[in-house]
Amino acid sequence: MNKVAFIFPGQGAQTVGMGKDFYDNTETARRIFDRASELLGFSMPELCFEKNDRLDITEYTQAAMVTAGIAMMKVLMEKTDIRPYVAAGLSLGEYCALAAAGVMSVDDAITTVRQRGILMQGEVPVGIGAMAAVLAMDAEKIEQVIGDMEDVQIANYNCPGQIVISGKKEAVELAGTKLKEAGAKRVVPLNVSGPFHSKMLTGAGEKLGKVLEHVKVSKPEIPYVANVTAEYVTDEALVKPLLTRQVYSSVRWQQSVETMLKDGVDTFVEIGPGKTLSGFVRKISRDVKVLNIEKMDDLEKVRQ
Repeated sequence: MNKVAFIFPGQGAQTVGMGKDFYDNTETARRIFDRASELLGFSMPELCFEKNDRLDITEYTQAAMVTAGIAMMKVLMEKTDIRPYVAAGLSLGEYCALAAAGVMSVDDAITTVRQRGILMQGEVPVGIGAMAAVLAMDAEKIEQVIGDMEDVQIANYNCPGQIVISGKKEAVELAGTKLKEAGAKRVVPLNVSGPFHSKMLTGAGEKLGKVLEHVKVSKPEIPYVANVTAEYVTDEALVKPLLTRQVYSSVRWQQSVETMLKDGVDTFVEIGPGKTLSGFVRKISRDVKVLNIEKMDDLEKVRQ
């Protein structure tokens, strides 16, 4: 039997039209999108399916991505007999993983991530923070170069040769210069509205902790992998503290995939727009099967 991981992308993967195919063709997806509209007070189909300026604004992006990801996952499970052995998501994708693991209800995942987006967007004024991808340099070397610098840290350990740094704009720019001098192939500024997964968002994390006090979490039906620790979570008491810290801590995606590989996971199904995580998984291991669910047609490929 294959050990299957359901994995869910994070911010940056959003695209106009995500989930539309599922919405148009299944009652299940329609119900989830329409329920999100009801809960949040704006049209989720309009946000996801029609060209607009809001889809790339954090406070909208996060709820849109989680709605689309959960809708696609529910349809996948309804139309096929594929079931996850474990779930994981990159940053906000972790909320889809929580829904997949039965830790959080669909309603709570959508409303919580909406609050998370608002808090992250509002914590640092636009233009004060920045993020940049560092290409073709080992994580250890990057840690050495920026280790004693103030106001910059590693935000994402994505895969070998791709690390993201985050922090104050000037500090990120200075770090970029130092990293290139130390041998990084390229340092690419990212088009983001804040210094996500850096200490500058500690306040947003603490505020999210207060929001989470009112959210019901259940014992995981299957394990999920937490971004903060890159370890399996099977105890519901850990869920809220980890989600609080996740906002201002490094996303340990490469380490999360390595944890699943060590446990014998041999099939990764990326659910959501784009193929970013599939690319990361392939760079981490060439010996696993990687599949994508982005359109209804993909269900047939996965079923086969």
